[in-house]
Amino acid sequence: MIRVTAMPADTNPYGGVFGGWLMGQMGLACGSFASRRTHGKAILVAADALKFPGAMAVGDELSVYVEELKQGRTSLRLKAEAIARQRDSDSETVVAEGEFTFVALDEAGKPRPIPSPLEGEGGSRKRVP
Repeated sequence: MIRVTAMPADTNPYGGVFGGWLMGQMGLACGSFASRRTHGKAILVAADALKFPGAMAVGDELSVYVEELKQGRTSLRLKAEAIARQRDSDSETVVAEGEFTFVALDEAGKPRPIPSPLEGEGGSRKRVP
């Protein structure tokens, strides 16, 4: 998960928070999750099912939550949900959601197998935010 505040530079010409900025924040959160989960470099290869059901304003706090949908041999499919909290209240709105696919790469830039969730963790499952 990541948390960030929308600033004036993050707006579109109409004064709303730019959808591209939201997508970028979702990509950053998913990239962080993917590199931790794959224990190395992982690159974004697809972004699908993007929706923008709500809007946020400058000053609102954005939280992006990530969950693993599917693991392949070398890839991860992740779901990101972006939630805006109004600056001066506890009111929250889902402003964006989508699915992001990452591929784990080795030092030569070739796809590599992703370790199982239990490899290298002494047999106990580690919580990944």
